[in-house]
Amino acid sequence: MKKCLIILFLLLFPISVFAYSDFLVVGGETIGIEVHSNGVYIVGFYPVNGENIGKNSGLEVGDIIKKVNDIEIHNIEELNDVLMNSNHFHLNVQRGKDLTDFNLHPIYENNILKTGLYVKDQINGIGTLSYIDPNTKIFGSLGHEIIESSSFSKFQINSGNIYKAEVSSISKSESGRAGSKNAVLEKNEVIGDIEKNEEEGIFGFYTDDISNQKLTSVGDKFDIHKGKAFIRTNIIDNKIEDFSINIISIDEESYNKNIFFEITDKKLLKKTGGIVQGMSGSPILQDNKIIGVVNYVVVEDPIKGYGIFITTMLEEGDRIK
Repeated sequence: MKKCLIILFLLLFPISVFAYSDFLVVGGETIGIEVHSNGVYIVGFYPVNGENIGKNSGLEVGDIIKKVNDIEIHNIEELNDVLMNSNHFHLNVQRGKDLTDFNLHPIYENNILKTGLYVKDQINGIGTLSYIDPNTKIFGSLGHEIIESSSFSKFQINSGNIYKAEVSSISKSESGRAGSKNAVLEKNEVIGDIEKNEEEGIFGFYTDDISNQKLTSVGDKFDIHKGKAFIRTNIIDNKIEDFSINIISIDEESYNKNIFFEITDKKLLKKTGGIVQGMSGSPILQDNKIIGVVNYVVVEDPIKGYGIFITTMLEEGDRIK
């Protein structure tokens, strides 16, 4: 009788089952990233006729305009359309998890309607493709979320794309300052649709051909050990290469800073000075398995950085199906 009760109890609670593949297409190429917001972000204020009408209305940097005069707003173009047809605005704004209403009274200056607001509805940048699941064509990249820089909050996306990109130069990292990959985005060559921006990375569906791509097995976090490993990225002549690293420690308790490593590859250090911006998403490989993804640099010592477990990314990515 007790056994029956235990079985019944377990069946009442659904168990998360992830269906990602045991083998992945491993990335390493630099990609262009463009995401469009779900609403319009307020990123700053400017005075109009000596008045700070935006701040005086109670608005704050990081607020997301969702409606104006009860009309849904998805982008700056829609916002401007509403602004052209009124001189008083009732704003429905998302602040954190809450929706709040504000009244904004714009001012005409030189016959031009001024709101006193700086706004944003998209972010562009570069990163490194981490993986593609060959069965679902779900891709993952970055290993961390895209942040809206003025408010330091997670950018809430409505849609987005990844593009082919070509590295044009490298700004080297040095102690106290992270360098960067500099790249040209080829916006006529879309290779994926972004569906999610999460703490574990960005995820979506890859749209380019992968039929001839080599597959690599997925390493569980228990397979990872200290010592030699590699990061796969393209830095020099846009060629994807494996560069040697040394895994210093493994932290299973941290959510996304699981693999602490240092770059040991002299060729990479000579070119970049360490980890640079745009390298986020570079796959980490050990014992011929993909085990993680580069996601953070130690700014004070940029030859060192962190990676997230690949299985953590795969679990989050699998949720978009």
